[in-house]
Amino acid sequence: MVLRTETLTGGVSPLFFFELSGESKDMPLAEAVKCLEAETDRFDIVSTGPGYLVASFDERFLDPIADRISLTHSMGRYLGAYTPDDISGLEDVVLPEGTFAIRAKRFEGMMRDVDSQKLIRDIGAILSRNNDVNLKEPDTVVRMQMCDRVHLYIEQRVTDTDLLEKRKVGERPFFSPISLHPKYARALINLTGVRRGGTVLDPFCGTGGIVIEAAEMGMRAIASDFDEEMVIGCQENMEFYGLELADFEVLDIGDIGDRFSEIDAVCTDPPYGRSTKTGGEDIDHIYMRAGKAIPKVLSGTGRAGVVLPHRVDFEDLVLENLYLQKVHGSLSRHYHILRR
Repeated sequence: MVLRTETLTGGVSPLFFFELSGESKDMPLAEAVKCLEAETDRFDIVSTGPGYLVASFDERFLDPIADRISLTHSMGRYLGAYTPDDISGLEDVVLPEGTFAIRAKRFEGMMRDVDSQKLIRDIGAILSRNNDVNLKEPDTVVRMQMCDRVHLYIEQRVTDTDLLEKRKVGERPFFSPISLHPKYARALINLTGVRRGGTVLDPFCGTGGIVIEAAEMGMRAIASDFDEEMVIGCQENMEFYGLELADFEVLDIGDIGDRFSEIDAVCTDPPYGRSTKTGGEDIDHIYMRAGKAIPKVLSGTGRAGVVLPHRVDFEDLVLENLYLQKVHGSLSRHYHILRR
């Protein structure tokens, strides 16, 4: 059976399935929820589970959500949850006109004892009563996620990973080997909950990876760094992608409060590692000074997203959430979401 939920006006909102990536334990779900908060006027979380989120909201918000989300593989209209031995509820499912194909995926190897090909054939037999099958070029792709249950949804939007790859550090005219991948820079911004049109400041802008994504997502991107070469390089990279900085400055982290104010989100990946340029200053001391400076520029409802190699507790910032990303070996990134 397909679940539905009532909106404030008494109408019926459709349900949408978010197929989350498995790259981090908590970040994909948290990012999806923050995107819902930022882009809709009303939504309801119907269910969550391993590798997915089901939410109800007006369909006009689907594209704005999909345009900014990065840790979700795909999303679309939910057709319901079933058990492998009972798919009878599919009798009532109506697909859009045209051909269809079913694409199956086990989340992290779940349901290993279930014959996925047989399940596809059984589901296809029901759905093909009103629609023809076309495995090569279907009009509609029905996704089957096998995890706690068998979830089916119509694929409507897919995250453009190729486009994100084209903006990674090695593809920019000015680059440093130390930079967040675009999808994680985007996730960091989303985790702060900043709305489209809001101001995003990166006070350790480096080559501009975070402000590039902020501008691509429709935010007013602002960049600063103590290293003039980085600020100039950041501008060069923005121009390369046809983007503009709303503001920029060559500034030490301790001086950002004298230059910027009422910032909706401070999103930054401060320097760390042996090859990092710090002007000879101890890394942990830089972090502590950042913790003093960031609250001075945030708006009353603003949030900061700060990526660090370990957890840091700041005296003047409240830690709302902390997300861990394993990179390789002993290297981990800790995504701090903070408020004043």
